[in-house]
Amino acid sequence: MRRRGVEAGLLSLVLGAAASAAQAQQTYADPAGSGAIVGAVHWVQGTLLGTVATVVAVIAVASVGYMMLTGRMNWRYGATVILGCFILFGAASIVGGIQAAAGGG
Repeated sequence: MRRRGVEAGLLSLVLGAAASAAQAQQTYADPAGSGAIVGAVHWVQGTLLGTVATVVAVIAVASVGYMMLTGRMNWRYGATVILGCFILFGAASIVGGIQAAAGGG
């Protein structure tokens, strides 16, 4: 029974973090004169999280997983690559969770 409570708590934390991240993006206004910088940052974000990046990450995880299973790659290095993909694509949720835990959201 306790495990279900922990799972429900984690789910509510993740959902709350996603909601607070969305709210934080809508709440904070960009400073005056930062249009070019904001545009460049949005372009970088779109590039890092877009379709091409998703396809590259899927291919990387598949090839690293295959190499680990066949003994051609160290498991620790392979896990680092896979963990890096999770961190890259989950960065917004991670930051939202940290902000919610710190009370800044």
